[in-house]
Amino acid sequence: MKRHGHLWDKLVDPENLRLAIKNASRGKRWQRKVKKVLAREDECVQELHNMLISGQYHTAKYKTKVIYEPKQRTIFILPFYPDRIVHHAIMQVLEPIWDGLLISDSYACRIGKGQHAGSRRCMQWTRQFKYCLKCDVSKFYPSLDHEVLRKIIRKKLKDPFLLNLLDEIIGSVPNGKNVPIGNYLSQWFGNIYLNELDTFIKQEKRIKPYLRYCDDFVIFSNDKSELHALAGEIKDFLGSKLLLRLSKCEVFPVTQGIDFLGYRHFPQGYILVRKSTAKRVKKRMSVVLHELESGRLTVERATAKVASTEGWLKHANTRHFSLSLKLAEIKKEIANHEKVQ
Repeated sequence: MKRHGHLWDKLVDPENLRLAIKNASRGKRWQRKVKKVLAREDECVQELHNMLISGQYHTAKYKTKVIYEPKQRTIFILPFYPDRIVHHAIMQVLEPIWDGLLISDSYACRIGKGQHAGSRRCMQWTRQFKYCLKCDVSKFYPSLDHEVLRKIIRKKLKDPFLLNLLDEIIGSVPNGKNVPIGNYLSQWFGNIYLNELDTFIKQEKRIKPYLRYCDDFVIFSNDKSELHALAGEIKDFLGSKLLLRLSKCEVFPVTQGIDFLGYRHFPQGYILVRKSTAKRVKKRMSVVLHELESGRLTVERATAKVASTEGWLKHANTRHFSLSLKLAEIKKEIANHEKVQ
């Protein structure tokens, strides 16, 4: 496998840092901390450049918050400047390299992939096969082992300055495990970590109908015993090679429906929204108008919430559910509110 060097100059190049500021600020330009950086962009670019080449950049102290939907998780938050900008600068150099490592049926955090593409692929195989093996990794991001991750990274990279920077970021969380949920880099650390499993399944076991999104993955077959045997091998591989364990691992007929990526896929060709997802959507839509009237939501944010829900629902058979949400009435009320203003 080719290892890449001479990447440091690309990373610290002022134009790469300027692009990182642009990408990190996308959708956040209204925030005060982002406005401050944009107001003195040239100075920030120079400061970042000097900080990196002198070795003075160190990951800031994390702030944390706990969220409870769809499940309880601890989110780690770094300052916009310099940390989140540095992460974008790194990935602008590394994404083409790491993306080239991944199998075509890995769908998370990749251009041209994503949840809906993964759902379509899942639907294709749901209609072709009789049985499914569905698994997910227990406490995935908090369980990633730092030493294993460093070894995986070194299979593809050999630039010592970049490796030192990545080591510093990986080690910014103590105790030798955990890549923080909330870090832009963590999504890609997770992808290349489980790419080891992808390679084992696709190349060593030569399984074609396999797809993964983050730490959730499904495998299809017409032979139920084959899937049960494969489940045991996967558990052994994850435990011995990646120091991970599965929280769910079950084999079942596809007629039961494949609950994957927020949708339930059925061999008859229809897709339903997952029940827990439908419940959250209904709760969110029920308070949009109240939040708009109380000033907690702007017209733009309220419109965006409705549009996001419509975009999610259009990928499934949701006519009756959509009617129950009364999205048309909500959109009309938002439009009327805008006219009054």
